[in-house]
Amino acid sequence: MPTALITGASAGLGVEFAHQLARRRADLVLVARSADALESVAADLRREHGVAVEILVADLSLTPDVERVAERVRDASDPIDLLINNAGFGLPLQFADNDIDDEVRHLRVHVEASMRLMHAALGSMRGRGGRIINVASVAGFISRSTYSACKSWLIGFSRWANAEYAPDRVTVTAVCPGFTHTTFHERMGLAQGDEGVPNFMWLDASDVVREGLRDAARGRAVSIPSLRYKAIVAIASVLPSALTSRVARRGRV
Repeated sequence: MPTALITGASAGLGVEFAHQLARRRADLVLVARSADALESVAADLRREHGVAVEILVADLSLTPDVERVAERVRDASDPIDLLINNAGFGLPLQFADNDIDDEVRHLRVHVEASMRLMHAALGSMRGRGGRIINVASVAGFISRSTYSACKSWLIGFSRWANAEYAPDRVTVTAVCPGFTHTTFHERMGLAQGDEGVPNFMWLDASDVVREGLRDAARGRAVSIPSLRYKAIVAIASVLPSALTSRVARRGRV
């Protein structure tokens, strides 16, 4: 059976990725900071789907913890076939008012940890084949503080890597959802109504993951779930960044 390693696997899209892959009979390696939350998710997956589930407790803002996860990705005796870089968190958009240590931790989780794990995965997958999914955001197409910048990096790198390593039978896909019903916003102390975003703009996590896995299987470099967000990204690409930045101050994706 294929084996997938998912970071940020204790909540939100990470849990949804785990359940959809388990239904496809994939074994799983789940990574997150909370041992209790991981054990709970793992128990549900084993009971509902009968798959093997391994857990790794790690804080991906800490280099030694990232290296422990990278060692698991590099383990040729029990190879990882699909890496999903999903871990992440948001910060207030006012960069100059944020604590700089929080911003550095944010950068490490979104960019450095993803880069290190991709490097480990490519070393293991080249030649035998494999897939990498980087959970980015439509925010990566819009000028908006450091969250947007981190997601833009993931999108740009995924596009390049998908073309570069295709001859080695490795695909790299950036999945870019818009506003999605998960616990992401709750962890920032925001309820859905606090975002000022109309209901029709919200996506279901199950749809985001289903489309992301489908596009990864097709070898696409970028996956933007739903037609409404594909249209938004297309429009944003021709508008001045000053305008999109003002619009993007509302809500968090």
